[in-house]
Amino acid sequence: METNAKHIKGTREQWLAARLELLAAEKALTRQSDELARRRQELPWVRVDKPYRFDTDGGAASLADLFAGRSQLLIYHFMFGPDYTAGCPSCSAIADGFAGSVVHLANHDVTLMAVSRAPLAKLQAYKRRLGWTFPWASSFATDFNDDFNEAQQRAGDAEYNYRRESAWVPDEGEGIVAEFAATCGTNAATYIRERPGVSAFVREGDAVYHTYSAYARGLDGLWSMYQWLDRASKGRNETGAWWRRHDEYGQR
Repeated sequence: METNAKHIKGTREQWLAARLELLAAEKALTRQSDELARRRQELPWVRVDKPYRFDTDGGAASLADLFAGRSQLLIYHFMFGPDYTAGCPSCSAIADGFAGSVVHLANHDVTLMAVSRAPLAKLQAYKRRLGWTFPWASSFATDFNDDFNEAQQRAGDAEYNYRRESAWVPDEGEGIVAEFAATCGTNAATYIRERPGVSAFVREGDAVYHTYSAYARGLDGLWSMYQWLDRASKGRNETGAWWRRHDEYGQR
């Protein structure tokens, strides 16, 4: 095989030998992923008794109402705080993949929706801007995000991804956090009061149970663009956050 500064070059036979070796590793990873999914579903169910209230397109709703008559509910914790003027670019990239899944999940007894702390009117305007149709509820002035997204930093520190963090206020003039904060119409300290996550709930009769939550890199599988890039010739091929809201490409 020939190597150069860009990549290894080889024959079809060499490629096939390497591909078969990789296939064995891929199959092992698939089996491991199946096992992790089984273990997620075996987590204890914790009953939710707090009377959360949400604002939705259909009016005020309880957590049970968000199920829309189905037995399972998946909530994406979308970073859109009350002081934001636009949603987080990263969450927006993830949410671009929701529309095609919502209808299939709805016909498999699962409701998929986003929840954010911003007032409903802001969420509705942003949905119109980006052409989204998936359901999105506001948890404004409730404890829902504090209880299930574990990211609020009003007390100076926060628990996120199952560990305690010290308060972090980055240099306002540097870094991707400050850049993303600016695109949301806020500063870095306010921006990072919100964090992304996903939570799963199940309903049995009148009882609602919390079954699973994941944060940070636990959301990687929800970035549909990354599932494609991981199979592209150059992979993720990134040195920083290259993505934008889908209506912003070509603007800078």
